[in-house]
Amino acid sequence: MLRHTRLAGESAEYLAAREELRLAEIELMRHREKVAARRRALPPGPPVDDYVFLEGPADLDAGDTPVREVRLSELFGSVQRPLIVYQFMYGKKQTDPCPMCTLWIDGFSGIARHVTRNADFAIAAAADPATLRQHARARGWHGLRLLSCGDSTFKYDTGSEDEDGEQDSTVSVFTRDGDGTVRHFYSAHPRMAGDIQERGIDLLAPVWHLLDLTPRGRGDWYPDLGY
Repeated sequence: MLRHTRLAGESAEYLAAREELRLAEIELMRHREKVAARRRALPPGPPVDDYVFLEGPADLDAGDTPVREVRLSELFGSVQRPLIVYQFMYGKKQTDPCPMCTLWIDGFSGIARHVTRNADFAIAAAADPATLRQHARARGWHGLRLLSCGDSTFKYDTGSEDEDGEQDSTVSVFTRDGDGTVRHFYSAHPRMAGDIQERGIDLLAPVWHLLDLTPRGRGDWYPDLGY
């Protein structure tokens, strides 16, 4: 049962404004559901190459476990499971790990075991495996598949790298047909339009939503690697 609780000392003006906000939030939620339904209804995407990645140990405590090659098709647990790949801005021209990407992956490290109940999940970066693992250890990441794709065109082909080698954070979803064909299903980028520079994948990081609940909002705050 939906209950409307009036807080002690709440003015009529505040109560009316809060009710208008609640109705706007309901409208926003329903619109998000419509957008998500349209995403799920996308037709089969184009086939993609079976890219080769370099993978270090899945468990960061595995020490000097040798690096091995793994293909995109081998990242799927089964035909029925989609594959989510977060493309980390690190490696090549991106000589320092992206603070914003790091913020997102900090969160992914905590929820990966829940995500992988429903989908396969990996982090891909242009950095070499040793450099990628070093940053992962410094951040305390666990339970994440860490893939190096710097020797392939994976990032460029999926829109995470341009012709000049500049990178952008990207979330890509892939599916695999019964005959083994891997298809691109959907990719999301932070820059959705000329006036939307870093909001396109906000929904993947709860930090922003918590800040948006406060009077100041997110303001001009930006993550860094120093904390």
